[in-house]
Formats: sequence, structure tokens, C-alpha cells
Amino acid sequence: MRHFEFYSPKTIAEALRFLSERGDRTKIVAGGTDLIPRLREEISGPGFVLNILEIEELNGVKEPGPVLRIGSTTTHTQLMESDLLQRTCPSLAQAAASIGGPLVRNRGTIGGNLANASPAADLACALLALDAEAVLRSEKRIRVVPLGDFFIGPGQTMINPDELLTEVSIRPPRGKCVFRKLGRRQAMSLSIVNAAVCLEMEGKICRKSRIALGSVAPTPIRCPEAERMLANKEIGPELISKCAKEAMSASKPIDDQRAKGWYRIEAGTVLLRRALTVAAGLNA
Repeated sequence: MRHFEFYSPKTIAEALRFLSERGDRTKIVAGGTDLIPRLREEISGPGFVLNILEIEELNGVKEPGPVLRIGSTTTHTQLMESDLLQRTCPSLAQAAASIGGPLVRNRGTIGGNLANASPAADLACALLALDAEAVLRSEKRIRVVPLGDFFIGPGQTMINPDELLTEVSIRPPRGKCVFRKLGRRQAMSLSIVNAAVCLEMEGKICRKSRIALGSVAPTPIRCPEAERMLANKEIGPELISKCAKEAMSASKPIDDQRAKGWYRIEAGTVLLRRALTVAAGLNA
């Protein structure tokens, strides 16, 4: 492992001051489930590592008003066990529960899952379907970035070197939201494909839909054409099947060690169809 200097601030202001001076040579660590292996394997060689885990302001799920605010160091276990999220955004709790095993969930954070920008990130897919926003802070300003604009490529985000992802904000949805994941095993497995949907139903009529997919493109994606197919329509099995196929047509899956591209398309269509069926209330 290469030599680096370690800094552990107690406040957001201290962290932002550090990033304004050394951000271009700094890696940020909270849980460390992604960064520590990269440091050990010398894939990453920063001059400084900034530990934000001791900044209490960055942790927890809060509801100060109509918007939920989730601090960037909130762990997957905290998300999974949050009564507030289970009540208002169950799909996010489902996504958190699907990540890794207990040790990874106890250490990994929502901020790290997003900043790592893996195309297969489970929380990213769930948050996209919730119309979440990332709050980025520097010493000079605060930026609120819709999650649909946050990811710009594999491992790449909108975060500037002098910025810190401090929280994720969500307006709780009115309808039912569902997250589904397919991996090679039940735990400690990256997604072959994942899907998240939120449907606002009025009887059998869908008034609004949000559909997101992961591990089928260079970044997690929304599927606007498929969403429009459901708008103000009566939802049934035939329409759901057409919608799932349309959503997958927007994907660009690759072949890798987990699955072939063609399999991701076939499996993703089935996974999304099941998620839509549950969200529409057509089965338990």
C-alpha cells in the first residue's frame, strides 16, 4: 500500500476546508468497503485520505418536513432497519437489505454506494425511482443535483474535487415502490440486474410511474418511454409485459464475469415485469 496522510475531521466545515485545499489529491472514506481494497491493491494512490465517519451531522435518516434527508454516512443496516423508510420508502430499505452480508451492511454507507458510481449499485437504482437528489457542498456553495444527472459514467459522478456529498433528499412517494435484484447467489453478490419501480395507482389506473434499472448500462438508468406507456392507463398483464420490454430496450448491457448481455436483457425483462406486477397490486 502506498503512503498517504490520514485526516479525520469532526465537522463538515473542517472537511470542506480540507477539500478546498487538497481535494484534487484526496480520497474520501466512510465505511471503506470500496476504497480500502483499492488502496491495498494500489488501484488508488491518493496523497490524502479524508475520513468523514466521525462527523455526526452526516449520519441518520431525518424527516424535518415533507422531505426525507439521509446523511451520507448512514449505513445500509441503518437504512434497512429504519422504521421511517420501511413506512415511507420500503423499496430503499429492500435495496439496502440486498447489499452484501451483515459485515458489509454494517460498514458500507449510502454516500459511498453513490459516489463509487457502480452501474450495478443497488441503492442508486432504488433512489432513481424515488426521484432522489444528491446534496453536494463545498466552501463556496451548495448544489442539489437530481440523481438522474449525478452519474456520468462507470465510477464517475458530478462531484467536484472540493465537494462533499453530505446527504440524499427524497420526497416520499404517494404510491407503492418495489425493488428487485438478481444476483448469482442470495448474499455477497453484485447485481446481474436490478430494478426499481414506483407506481401511483387510482384503482386500476396508473397516474404516475417511475422505473429504474441497474447493471444494464454504463450508469443506473431511468426509463422514460416505458414510464409514459403506463400514464393514465389501466394496468394489466399485457401492458406490463410491453412496458418491461420497452424499458429493457433502453439498456446497453455488456458481457462480463457475472452474465452475458443477452441474459441481462432476458432476466431484466422478467424481473421488471414482476416488480411492476407487485407495485400495481396485481398480486401479493
